[in-house]
Amino acid sequence: NGYYRDDVRCFWRGDSGFTSRMASRVCGSDDLYLKSGRSPGHSINFLTAHDGFTLNDLVSYSQKHNQANGENNQDGESHNHSENFGVEGPSGDQTVREKRRRQTKNLLATLFLSQGVPMLLAGDEFARTQQGNNNAYCQDNPISWVNWELVRENGDLLRFVRLMIKFRHDHPSLRRSHFFHGQGGITWHGERENEPDWSDEGKCLAFLLDGGQAKREKGDCDDDVFVALNAADNWRHVTVPGRGREWLKMIDTSRASPEDIIENPDQAPRLGQRIDRLAVEPRSLLVLINPRG
Repeated sequence: NGYYRDDVRCFWRGDSGFTSRMASRVCGSDDLYLKSGRSPGHSINFLTAHDGFTLNDLVSYSQKHNQANGENNQDGESHNHSENFGVEGPSGDQTVREKRRRQTKNLLATLFLSQGVPMLLAGDEFARTQQGNNNAYCQDNPISWVNWELVRENGDLLRFVRLMIKFRHDHPSLRRSHFFHGQGGITWHGERENEPDWSDEGKCLAFLLDGGQAKREKGDCDDDVFVALNAADNWRHVTVPGRGREWLKMIDTSRASPEDIIENPDQAPRLGQRIDRLAVEPRSLLVLINPRG
């Protein structure tokens, strides 16, 4: 699903006009598949693939760097919807590195929170790089090889991916066999409950997945899952529906490992029953659960 790749990249880059398109991608792209009788499982969701930037390079380069391919940098895709956060390529600036890591986790979390089938490029789980080359098919050398030593350097990212996969596995509401279209199961929110901002400048999106709906469809009891995505460069507030519920914060990409994702709900920060508005840091993603049963 190339639309998934492009729209998710553009949303998290902070481009205007992508909030409603992001919602469609998170829901399995019913705008692409519903009319032909297909299901969310027909959407192979991906951020990167063998041709194009790796995920590390997507957040490290604003332009392709294919000079080594011998075609004067004319080969490969020029419209990558990428961002370098102020420095082109590797950087020793801690602020730049932290922004890149947060953006990487935003993208990965979105992939595993979306309806459809997630596809992960090998090496993205530990920040593999092709040094900005987005067409490395002709490079049988360290540019295209998988450097397994990066696992030691980026163990925090590998942990995040492993636990995102576990979170997806543990919550059947993230793996629906039918679209939400006309069936309920999801509600959208913004600064006010049930009032999402679909405007071109609405770069913050929140939604609630009904765990009870998942049980009715798949026979599996699930928690209610609340997700807030803020692609803006400033703090945003979202309303958490159902005042009086007990919410646990499971994922927060603004936090460093191991507080970015919690493995065991028993260890998750409890937000209490009085929470109704949630502050979401710039360029970050939050996931709360309300345990059922």
